[in-house]
Amino acid sequence: MNNPIATEEQARFEREALKVLADSRMQSTIEDRRAYWLEKAQPGDAMRKAFESKYDEVVFGAIIWSLNSDPQRPAVVTISRIPHQLGGVDVPGSRWGLDNPDSVYRVIPISGSERYVITGKVPDPRLTENYFTLWNAHMGTVDVLDGKSLVLDDEGRFEIFVDSDDKGDRANHIKSSPEAVEFYIRDVIADWANERPNELAIKRLGGAPTTPERTFDQKVADAQAMLIKNVDNTMRWNAQAMDKAANAFDFTIDRDSDGALRNQLYIMSHFDLKEDEALIIEVGLGGADYFLAPITNIWGTTNDIVHRTSSLNLTQSHRTTPNTLTYVVSVRDPRIWNWLDPCDMPQGLLTLRWAEFEDGRPGRGFGAQSRVVPFNSLDHELPESVRRVTPEERRKQQEERAKSYLWRIAE
Repeated sequence: MNNPIATEEQARFEREALKVLADSRMQSTIEDRRAYWLEKAQPGDAMRKAFESKYDEVVFGAIIWSLNSDPQRPAVVTISRIPHQLGGVDVPGSRWGLDNPDSVYRVIPISGSERYVITGKVPDPRLTENYFTLWNAHMGTVDVLDGKSLVLDDEGRFEIFVDSDDKGDRANHIKSSPEAVEFYIRDVIADWANERPNELAIKRLGGAPTTPERTFDQKVADAQAMLIKNVDNTMRWNAQAMDKAANAFDFTIDRDSDGALRNQLYIMSHFDLKEDEALIIEVGLGGADYFLAPITNIWGTTNDIVHRTSSLNLTQSHRTTPNTLTYVVSVRDPRIWNWLDPCDMPQGLLTLRWAEFEDGRPGRGFGAQSRVVPFNSLDHELPESVRRVTPEERRKQQEERAKSYLWRIAE
């Protein structure tokens, strides 16, 4: 099956990232941040157990991202992947930053003083949501292009020109500026089985590079610095939810800064449940064509997104009414289709996401309401229209989910 992620360029960066990971200086920083983070976070038993696998992903995510940071030699690199193999070699996952399991995240370094052209081809079917976001050094939006507005040729191909000039008569253009440093490109795969991300390539215009390539020592130092920064950023982002009351969804993020996506609304909270409790979340779509409910841990990564329903989007969810959805978060399987499975952890974060409103802003009914109820009273607390499942139906749901995801790590 077609996998636009599995490029030779991607493989080259992953191989180099493994070399940086093995370097003794990198290992020293990894161990230092391990002790630092555990001391700061003071995790409970379940979250501490999760750290052993998720921290590896945070580390590798920092390494591979930092390797693609030379605006003179830009590449298209996918980050926030799950663990996979490359030529028979195990490659760690690279999830970090409250990742969206629907999204294929790709980064491209640029300089505001340079000119570039991004080329590519859109898939069939077209994606519901696809944004080319140009960031400054603080993850603030410089400019953004909605992929649905791309002008294409007869074969679905496109060119996007990136520079500080006005658009002029060019079909697709993103306006750069002196503070621009990086593209953060989100291709949102709502239908995991049938949708694919855009094909992408980047070319710097203007001749050969004018600066020397970084040495391996410099690349290691850059990876060390990014890991240190990413650990601190994760704790800062977590605080936005963890400093508020558990199990309540009343904190809305709507901004162009700190990595948040323009045109997408977020409601962020954390849950803290006993084994005999369940959290019911009633969601109003408000006219959104895209919605996602993903669980993340305090290390900034999702849990088992392949084999368990630890995230559900609008395509994967059962609607209670045409404009509402009902979800249940609980450690035990509540035997409803819309189970947000915390993967055996009674605590975690939820960042509900709405996007693609017809008028650009949410309409009537937008929002989320939540309440904690005894697990054994769920049948009485849930609407009759909620879809119930048998153990066999749950097994089939999980099998189909895994089958629909795994093309993303096919070589």
